[in-house]
Amino acid sequence: MQKNIKNVSETEQELEIILSAEEFGEEYNQELDEAKRNIQIKGFRKGHAPAGLIKKLAGPSIEATVAEKMASKYFGEIADAENIKPASRAQIIDFTFAPDELKIQLSYEVHPEFDVKDYSTYNFTQNRYIVTDEDVDREIKLILKGHGTLVSIDEAALSTDTVIGDVYKLDEAGEPEEDQKTENHHFTLEYLPEENPFRLALTGKTAGESVEVENEEKGSQPASRFRVVISEIKRLELPELTDELVKEISGDRFESVTDFTSDVRIQIEQHFLLKSDEELLESISEKFIEENPVPAPNSMIASFSKMLVENAKRQMGGNFPRGFDEEQFRLAMKPNAEKHAQWLLISQKIAEEAELSVSDEDIKAYADKEAEKSESMNAEEILKTYLSAEFRDYITDTILKEKIYDVIKSKVTITEEEKPLPAHEG
Repeated sequence: MQKNIKNVSETEQELEIILSAEEFGEEYNQELDEAKRNIQIKGFRKGHAPAGLIKKLAGPSIEATVAEKMASKYFGEIADAENIKPASRAQIIDFTFAPDELKIQLSYEVHPEFDVKDYSTYNFTQNRYIVTDEDVDREIKLILKGHGTLVSIDEAALSTDTVIGDVYKLDEAGEPEEDQKTENHHFTLEYLPEENPFRLALTGKTAGESVEVENEEKGSQPASRFRVVISEIKRLELPELTDELVKEISGDRFESVTDFTSDVRIQIEQHFLLKSDEELLESISEKFIEENPVPAPNSMIASFSKMLVENAKRQMGGNFPRGFDEEQFRLAMKPNAEKHAQWLLISQKIAEEAELSVSDEDIKAYADKEAEKSESMNAEEILKTYLSAEFRDYITDTILKEKIYDVIKSKVTITEEEKPLPAHEG
């Protein structure tokens, strides 16, 4: 066997494999015999047609099959011997077949060769979110909203209230259009955007008032005008947080307001600890990509693009809305996908340089840690799941990522900065 490797770009190679008759002949004869047994030719009993005639009729197909099998057989051997790191499957771009020689040309993508720049001088700021009593109270109020009661009030509507009324669409003369009336429409003001014309017009109004609203249409369409005749204002009345209510909303997990409040604080703190770590890791990856603009193979970018598109679909209930331009969205996601691919290459290089690996003991330790958080599974059950064929690769990748970040964080400077929780509404 002879081989010739050609670098097309930093992420693409072509490989020419040249085989002698001794190396491919046996495979060729097997394929020829298989064809002879299965091809029915008029005038000959099945399996008894002359080899020359079989070659004439099925030769190109046999040669293509042999070339495919020989490429599959020898590419792995060559990749190992030459330390090639394929990033995609090798594809046959051409082959030439002669009685004494088979030449196969393959094209494939590879992981680029590069060195990660020294990062010991990098500085990062990690947010440490401070949870106050007010934050806990706000979160509890959001929880209580799900158990509140809408009550009718004789006051002007606040931006958090619900306004109920009949809605009329108006014509150019300002008169209600026939068959364009919606009765008892509920405007939940807090869920409308702050600049929504209905929210702006209805806030501060009372039952019995009539309000005209101009709603601008998209594009060049003229604005639509509406009249809302308010019949009722409703306000959400929150229940008093008692031990009995705590038992109800927690499914008897907690028996007192004190225990429930403490758990809410813990949940908020854990959420924002995770957010803090995610923000730090995002800053780290952005810095490393900026300093190491490694070229990413197209196959890796395509894989991450597919992942981002599928994630977006899941967030929309499994499918994009009708008329959604998926291809345009995929193109818009490409820069993000490229960054994901670049970071994967950089983090893999760091793992390689640090000689990181994941052992069964690492997986066991991870299972023990997860068992401390679980109320339904013990460490042994979790470990059995992690070691299964379905989950092992995922858990191994998760643990390896943690080790990579630990290596990075041990070499860079990280300064903590206290911050209040970002404002949010439910």
